[in-house]
Order: sequence, then structure tokens, then C-alpha cells
Amino acid sequence: MKIACLQFAPEMGKVQENIRKADDILRKTVIPQNLDWLVLPELAFTGYNFQSLKEISPYLEPTTSGITTQWAIQVAGHYKCHVTVGYPEITTTEPKTQYNSTVTISPNGVILTNYRKTFLYYTDETWSSEGPARFFSGQLGGLGQVTLGICMDINPYKFTAPWEDYEFANKALVDGSPLVCVSMAWLCHLTPEELMQDPTQADLATVTYWLERFQPFVEIAGDTPVYVILANRCGVEKTVCYAGSTTIMKIEKGGVSLYETLGKAEEKCLVVDLNDRPKFQVRSGR
Repeated sequence: MKIACLQFAPEMGKVQENIRKADDILRKTVIPQNLDWLVLPELAFTGYNFQSLKEISPYLEPTTSGITTQWAIQVAGHYKCHVTVGYPEITTTEPKTQYNSTVTISPNGVILTNYRKTFLYYTDETWSSEGPARFFSGQLGGLGQVTLGICMDINPYKFTAPWEDYEFANKALVDGSPLVCVSMAWLCHLTPEELMQDPTQADLATVTYWLERFQPFVEIAGDTPVYVILANRCGVEKTVCYAGSTTIMKIEKGGVSLYETLGKAEEKCLVVDLNDRPKFQVRSGR
């Protein structure tokens, strides 16, 4: 299976400009003809750091029928691959409800699922409702059994649940998902100046934290590999800095290895063939 993750720095509210930037990055990327899945970040084209429902309202998109979904359908058809991308959803039926969502499209343009973020970060709580389903886990077209999440989903619920509950990772583990995918707008504690120092280097503190949130897979140490796709954005919004560092990893027999990790401020499409040997071993297995 071949996976692509598009990491870039969308600007708040500049939807058309952000779409053009994403298209430009894709045009400059050598995309394999047999690509299986293209994954984009959380709220990919609207930006993330909205502080109220009023502020984000002009950019809300009707369920699976707004500009983000239309773009995903066109790109899925062009590359003949599945596409997952984040967008701010407003339901089309009364009472209208807002969600932080991802839509996944099949290679032939069929909407496979619309997942609504379950665990909300503080910023989400200013405008979004919690998704009614506790993460998505199930068959996702030709990708097979997949567990989907959005950013905060991998954290303890509201940062008050016990660290060792591992709600998201355990859901994927119980459901036997060999593919786990998380679209992100993950923040970091670096300053804008620090982000631009060695921009092609990953934020190792962030990548280490992500690895820790999938500890249940390491402890179970199954013989069947699990592939984890963490598709983050980069850049700065107002005073908020994003970690970039998009990562695709493999967990097998208690070992953790990374296929590749993008830099913390790198705008690039990462393409990985899961049949290849990962580049970096993080932890040796049994």
C-alpha cells in the first residue's frame, strides 16, 4: 500500500488560496500511479485557530457537500486513490450542529465516511460539538479495516481521563485495525523563530509524544504489523505554532519504526510505500 500525506501551512479563512497551495504542492510531488491513500490535516483549507462560532461560521461547510468534499472528489478521481481531508461541518438538518470532521472519498468519488471528532481540544469547544460516535473504526473501501481519528482524539479525554486509558489506541487494538490514521492540527511549544531553525528537522518532542500514545500496540506485540499515519499541518496562526513532523510508523512484535518524518516547518507531500523497509528504528521488538 502506498500512502501520501500533504503537510502544509494553511492561513485562516483563506480557503481558495489554501486549496491552490495544496494543489501546487501535489503538482510538484512525484505521485505514484498506484497511490492508495492521500491524507490531509485537520481543517485543511480553513485553518484551525478560530476562537468562536461567530468567527468560524463563514467557513462552515454542509455535511459532505462543501468545497472541501468537492476538492477531495476531484483529487480522488485524478489520482485514482482514496482521499481523507478535514473540514468544519454544519449539518443540513435542524437543529443545525457544528462538528470538526474529516470526509473520506473512494477512488471513484464515493463518500465512504464522514467522521466527527470525538475528543475536543479547547479551541474546538468554542464552536464544535463532540462527535456522537467514539472514533471511526470499520471497513473503509479498498483500504480495509481502518481506525480514524482527529488530533486530540489520541489524548486522554479532556486531559482529565487517566493517561493509561489510551482510549483511541485501545479502540483500534480491540477492533483489529491494521491501519490507523489521524488528521491533525497539532500544536507545539516552539516559538516562530525556533520553528524556522532547521525547518526540515522534525520536532522530536512531538513525535515522541505521539509514539507514547500508541503504547498499547507496543505492549501487545502482535505478529501482524500496525501502520499509523499521523498527518499534521505546519505554520503559525496568530500566536499558535504547529508542530508539522508528519509521521508514518510501523509497530510490529513490540518494535516501533518510522518510515519517514517531515520537518517541523516543511510544506511537502510525504509519499511512503508500506512494503518498503522503514528508515528509522525507534524501539527494538522481541
